[in-house]
Amino acid sequence: MNNLAPRLPLVIAHRGASGHAVENSWHAIGLAVSMGCEGIEIDVHATRDGALVVHHDPVLRGGLVIGHATRDQVLDSALADDSAPPLLDAVLARYGAAIQIFIEAKSLPPGADAALLAIIDASAAPGNLHVHAFDHRIIARLGALRPDLSLGVLSASYPLDPVAAMRDTGARTLWQEHHLIDAALVEAAHALGGQVIAWTVNSRRDAERLTTLGVAGLCGNWPERLRAPEG
Repeated sequence: MNNLAPRLPLVIAHRGASGHAVENSWHAIGLAVSMGCEGIEIDVHATRDGALVVHHDPVLRGGLVIGHATRDQVLDSALADDSAPPLLDAVLARYGAAIQIFIEAKSLPPGADAALLAIIDASAAPGNLHVHAFDHRIIARLGALRPDLSLGVLSASYPLDPVAAMRDTGARTLWQEHHLIDAALVEAAHALGGQVIAWTVNSRRDAERLTTLGVAGLCGNWPERLRAPEG
């Protein structure tokens, strides 16, 4: 038996099972749970009255700007599948105890920090919840308020020292675009006591390479492609 075999990473459905359903919709989120994913990644924006809406873009179909809208206006709108955009508190109430939920804060003005933390604290399983962002100021703010919170920083292809971003914000997870991940990056994150989650991974070949490197999670649109064959 090879005791040095890499630990299998979490399979995380990107915006829910977005390869099969409208991203960030109730259908995509529920499908990811039914497929047996260990985690789901969802995006959130804050409304002007403090609700947190699960949606990738700042503007809903029909031109409604989430940051300028109210909770009720958002719930009266529709996604491409004609369902209403989910609210974060409702998603956590339904699925927060069943699966790891990785919340990407797309736009979170300082005044919305308390609302996000209150929603997390009110959930059935706060330990299942994690927050990450491209805007590392959000992560630094949340970490200052709640050092116990599971936090991550996102990094893509623009010039950035991602490990320095982890150190500066107190984040323990680096969400890195998967083409930019190599052994040195994973080792540097581990040296800080952290981990790397790869996105957006949509092929078995990439999943195998990243697993060998020791990433902690694989985030993709077709999560069934990321599992090792049984047998």
